[in-house]
Amino acid sequence: MADKITDGRNRIISGKALDEDARIEASVRPKRMEDFIGQSRVKENLKIAVDAARNRGEALDHVLLYGPPGLGKTTLAQILANEMGSAIKITSGPLLEKKGDVTAVLTSLDPRDFFFLDEIHRLQPALEEILYPAMEDFRVDLIIGQGPGARVHPYQLNKFTLIGATTRAGLIMAPLRSRFGIVHRLEFYSAEDILQIVQRSAQILGIKMDEEGAREIARRSRGTPRVANRLLRRVRDFAEVRAKGHINNAVARDALAMLGIDEHGLDEVDRNLMLTIIQKYSGGPVGLNTIAASLSEEEDAIEEIYEPYLMQLGLLDRTQRGRVATALAYKHFGLDEPRRQPGLFS
Repeated sequence: MADKITDGRNRIISGKALDEDARIEASVRPKRMEDFIGQSRVKENLKIAVDAARNRGEALDHVLLYGPPGLGKTTLAQILANEMGSAIKITSGPLLEKKGDVTAVLTSLDPRDFFFLDEIHRLQPALEEILYPAMEDFRVDLIIGQGPGARVHPYQLNKFTLIGATTRAGLIMAPLRSRFGIVHRLEFYSAEDILQIVQRSAQILGIKMDEEGAREIARRSRGTPRVANRLLRRVRDFAEVRAKGHINNAVARDALAMLGIDEHGLDEVDRNLMLTIIQKYSGGPVGLNTIAASLSEEEDAIEEIYEPYLMQLGLLDRTQRGRVATALAYKHFGLDEPRRQPGLFS
């Protein structure tokens, strides 16, 4: 398993050493539910669940959070632990390789502790099966000995809360998914919510910025807080070198143009993806593996990172036969849409 680090409240967190950007990202993360901006429905439901569990003196029910990356799943997990006054241990599905890895974490949890499992859809099936009795009966079965003389010894766990996070909820096996009592999807943020996030982060980081500068960054942030905070830091760098450290609308526009971020928040990969479909494959339909090979990108990255926002903008459709560029995509790139036979892409 990965090395362990601690957060500001001496909680053990699994993960590699944080780089500078990650440390800054951690500094702007809200620590309490009232500081978390956006996702109003999810936030209100989680607050009720926390208050109820706290009043009963029980562990919070297991939580599954899903949606595109960068929307705050990890942040919400840490907030839930803070609200419950509990410790949290964080790892991800690909880091857990052996049954002993999962068992070691589960047996180390104190009552009402949180276990955050990112990318839970990538957990190996054999390891997933360990979670079934752990989540339902708070028990793991330890195998003692080998061969015919081996015996199973049930080990009682402290009552804990598992928080699973995924960008691909459909890939989680039904028996595991059914054991989560609280399930919520995180949606892309509104422009106003992103604006508040940018302004809050700028205040924490001591960045000089007017509202129009913040609004320009928010408008191009793909409805994603992680992207908004990343762009804010890059625009800050530009402003410090070219504009005496102050971000206004013109400075933000110049900085984002230099970064290759257009007015809709599309970057170079987004544009290459869409133009590949339009120009190389006549607008589609074209398979995901073909697009990935053409762009030298991973299929998972295209499906989880780029496609959700392109579909949100209405530039891309997923059909049974493959990906198809919409009429809006042609309009966005100033291209003429080809004539297509009726029902071809159904």
